[in-house]
Amino acid sequence: MKRSDKLYKEIISTEVVTEDTFQDRFQLPAGEFESISKGDLGELWSANPIIYTILKMSPSLERARERLYNYLNEQERWVFDVDNDLHPLEKTIVRECVHMFRSIIGPINEKRTKTSAIKYLYNLAKKNGDGNGPEVSRGFILEFLHLFKGVAGLSGIYSESGIFKKGMPSFIKMYGLDAAKLRSDQLDLEEQIIEKYTKKYSTGLDPEVIEQRKHNKKRILKYFNATDKDWLNYHWHYRNIIRNADTLKNLIEISEEDYKSINLANKYNIPFGITPYYVSLMDYDASRTRDHSVRAQVIPPLHYVQSMAKHRHNRSEALDFMGEHDTSPIPLVTRRYPQIAIFKPYNSCPQICVYCQRNWEINEVLDSGAMATPRSLEKALDWFENHPSIKDILITGGDPIVLSNKRLKKILDRIAEFPHIKRIRIGTRIPVTLPFRFTDDLISLLSSYHIFGKREVAIVTHVQHVWEITPEFVEVMKKIKMCGINVYNQAVYTFENSRKFELVALRQLLRLIGIDPYYTFNAKGKEETRDYRVPIARLLQERKEEARLIPGLDRTDEPVFNVPRLGKNHIRALQDHRVVMILPDGRRVYEFHPWEKNIKAVPPYNHTDVAIWDYLKMLKKHGEDIHDYRTIWYYY
Repeated sequence: MKRSDKLYKEIISTEVVTEDTFQDRFQLPAGEFESISKGDLGELWSANPIIYTILKMSPSLERARERLYNYLNEQERWVFDVDNDLHPLEKTIVRECVHMFRSIIGPINEKRTKTSAIKYLYNLAKKNGDGNGPEVSRGFILEFLHLFKGVAGLSGIYSESGIFKKGMPSFIKMYGLDAAKLRSDQLDLEEQIIEKYTKKYSTGLDPEVIEQRKHNKKRILKYFNATDKDWLNYHWHYRNIIRNADTLKNLIEISEEDYKSINLANKYNIPFGITPYYVSLMDYDASRTRDHSVRAQVIPPLHYVQSMAKHRHNRSEALDFMGEHDTSPIPLVTRRYPQIAIFKPYNSCPQICVYCQRNWEINEVLDSGAMATPRSLEKALDWFENHPSIKDILITGGDPIVLSNKRLKKILDRIAEFPHIKRIRIGTRIPVTLPFRFTDDLISLLSSYHIFGKREVAIVTHVQHVWEITPEFVEVMKKIKMCGINVYNQAVYTFENSRKFELVALRQLLRLIGIDPYYTFNAKGKEETRDYRVPIARLLQERKEEARLIPGLDRTDEPVFNVPRLGKNHIRALQDHRVVMILPDGRRVYEFHPWEKNIKAVPPYNHTDVAIWDYLKMLKKHGEDIHDYRTIWYYY
């Protein structure tokens, strides 16, 4: 073993690809393969005839690579020519596409990814779609079609024709009141776009929705032969968590596939459960027109259950995407940063999110064995006491708010004894799934540790969609905020909240009830949750074209990718990641740099994304006009 291999294996227990890169041990299977036609190839080559000629006329692959490098260098120099009349923004696209193209055809990246995109392109050009070419998908073709256009300065982002010459907008050429009025009129049009999209998304605070949920509540109470008083008692909800398909089917309509999926989950002991309160957020019919996000949150797709069942004997290794085994210095503690560590005293929740990061260690809803033993709790707390470098402790799990007030107090009393702990974060989704748990006594308990100038207590919750925000949730937030405790939201960017301005609607409603958007996580690259994943390019597009249009106080969240075993990578920072390959099925391979970059020599991580074309097809299937997302290809 090379010295560098040994060094990296000491840092992280994972698979070393080359002496300077690592990746997850379990590689994701290929995405959907959509066959290509001669028409697709014709469109590809016409997008940049120069590249086609280079590939077609080169006597060898290596000669084609050399000529492509020369062409890309020429294009980069061309954008700096004095007589180049492309718009400066189109020139920026040219430079970004040149940079990406160079990376993709780099031999070192072929070695690291065990794939050669240029080889596929070379063979396609040589055979020109005669039926004997290599197997690549339409997603692959579309990636390079847009890349070819971008390199040529014909991206089409600013002009449908693709030709975008330099020039000045009218308001820049004007001065004073005339300029201000024209600019204001243009901004009104931009705001109308925001309104057009955000109004599409019904919220849990809409009067009609509130009335409908009153009927939902009555239907659920009738089934359980319960009362309004029971409904306000979180213990009643604990006792009546929906754990099987037959009970759920008696409360709402579910599809045959959902029924089969839940039954299969029960068969293989895959955690499944929904609180009665959360079921009341679902419409009775199974169309998923308005409640798609909440249903998808807790009803596992069939593929998910089948994947979980396949790994039921080795799930601890196969499904631990973040490598918590390799970042836990002691049981119940996870540490990836200098001043903060995670503490996990309880390992379950009142209901299970399908895409849960820790699905590999949760056995069942409200598992009786999920509570850490007194001995392991004591040892973990001793660890925090003996590590003064830790200033911030995140108590999560599972969901620690499941614990009784008495148990919480015992844990918090001990932590309060550590003078070096300046912040206690409580990571909980219970305000969303069962707000009645946040009693006045619980809020009073938490606020007693919040001492201005000495120690902060903060709530970090997880709201995914405006459909989840209810009057009950708002009332809990109001009580918490009145105690001076800040509440932050961590959203996961999944297919279910990735439509145009869908996350904007969530951000703005959260701010109105006193919650600060904190992080937006790219969904973990886990094979079992592929139905939830969104291309990184879409998250970047959302941030630039949607979030950027709203006030800064609404868009305080940072989009991040969680690098396994290392921690968060801020994906807005292009210097911290790059595209290194396009796979035959159209998926991009990203190289992510560690947060320690420029501080310590830790290796980058290669991540295989979901294909943009596969994602766009899913959007179209759900009624979206994919033309609205056309610039997605130019986000890297």
